[in-house]
Amino acid sequence: MYIAAIDQGTTSSRCLVFDAEGRVVADAQREFEQILPRPGWVEHDPSEIWESVEAVVAQALERGGITAADLAAVGITNQRETTIVWDAVTGEPVHNAIVWQDTRTDRICRDLQGAVGQYRFLDSCGLPLATYFSGPKIVWLLAEIEGLRERAGRGEVLFGTVDSWLIWKLTGRHVTDVTNASRTMLMNLRTLDWDDRTLEAMGIPRAMLPEIRSSAEVYGTGRGVLEGVPVASALGDQQAALFGQCCFDEGDAKNTYGTGSFLLLNTGNTPITSRHGLLTTVGYRIGDEPAVYALEGSIAITGALVQWLRDNLGLISSAAEVERLAETVEDNGGCYFVPAFSGLFAPYWRSDARGAIVGLTRFVNRGHLARAVLEATAWQTREIVDAMNADSGAALTCLKADGGMVVNDLLMRIQADVLGVPVVRPEVAETTALGAAYAAGLAVGFWSSRDELRSQWRAAARWEPVLGDEAREAGHAQWKKAVSRTFDWVD
Repeated sequence: MYIAAIDQGTTSSRCLVFDAEGRVVADAQREFEQILPRPGWVEHDPSEIWESVEAVVAQALERGGITAADLAAVGITNQRETTIVWDAVTGEPVHNAIVWQDTRTDRICRDLQGAVGQYRFLDSCGLPLATYFSGPKIVWLLAEIEGLRERAGRGEVLFGTVDSWLIWKLTGRHVTDVTNASRTMLMNLRTLDWDDRTLEAMGIPRAMLPEIRSSAEVYGTGRGVLEGVPVASALGDQQAALFGQCCFDEGDAKNTYGTGSFLLLNTGNTPITSRHGLLTTVGYRIGDEPAVYALEGSIAITGALVQWLRDNLGLISSAAEVERLAETVEDNGGCYFVPAFSGLFAPYWRSDARGAIVGLTRFVNRGHLARAVLEATAWQTREIVDAMNADSGAALTCLKADGGMVVNDLLMRIQADVLGVPVVRPEVAETTALGAAYAAGLAVGFWSSRDELRSQWRAAARWEPVLGDEAREAGHAQWKKAVSRTFDWVD
């Protein structure tokens, strides 16, 4: 028997099949369209997302030479905050999905601040008011689509993040898990239920919201290509990576380097309210056990900056080339690149910021720009770690790294130097899908315990810092100066 994981990401859908040792035995992936109607707007077609998921599941099973009957369960991990509203009867989406990167709700967020400010709902949901999260996106849809508010109040339309959409398509059940619910701004972190005061303040009817469940339990039985398979886990992608990296102990941390980068620190069974620009989120909840919380630092643009260098500037023809180009120089030549394309996320939360390349001289060449692109990821991560150390009261001693960018050895070396702590890459790099598989496997007894899962984790590579403290702090000072140049660009 095997466990399948659906990994529905920002740019592609993927299905991976794992054996009992946590090894990948089959894999399929499909990209889908990024819809950009206006500057700052990012949308997906929910129907295309579902079609891509159906396709990759079928392809992965075929490649593995297995059928749905060979699967003990399937788990789901997904791009978070992306907001879908669909007809409760027909299943037709009422609008394209509004993606987590989308900034159209900036004015709504400012209006919701009132006299209290950006942290109006912080004590309840652990999140600042920002365009990132689902709640303001729902507010926008209710205001802009004629008759939608009335239909929502009658329960005729349903809201969900992508996990809910996929579970509904697979099982007909309207549910979400605590990790995804914790990214909406609408869930109370302590009660693990929708917060009535927040719903009233935002004008969101409870009738359109899914039931909140744990991250590892059987939500229903699959239909179609997964006929009869228990759908047994759901975790937001970054929480799934935390689980897949076996960060089960308080103080364990991982960073996932993808389209954006997301650093999570396990804080145990108590939510810590950040005072340094981080997010408080649910890390995972296994069945009826108490929830495990995390501090999170979210960076909007990291891998996407390499894509921009390739697609918009044409400086490289493939993402892998950025490493070779960056290695043609010894340093950044004084050049810093702050990729505030959609504003800045943690720890700044500045929607008025926009991207900037600073420190340019005639000396700077393509290699220096490529190096600055990689360093942008490392310095943004450094700022998250500094904030995390301040909030938790304990210094990070090691960082587990995963995601598509960790194949870039130069980036990992720069990251260790910038942080001043070791960076470790796991043997199984697909930790997001692995986390969803692990949670589903625990729910159906495919794996017995987290100790069994922990025994499977192995390091593939480790980078120790070699940069001196003086050079590290000088570089950090220059980075912070560069960041300050991006502020107040949008009125």
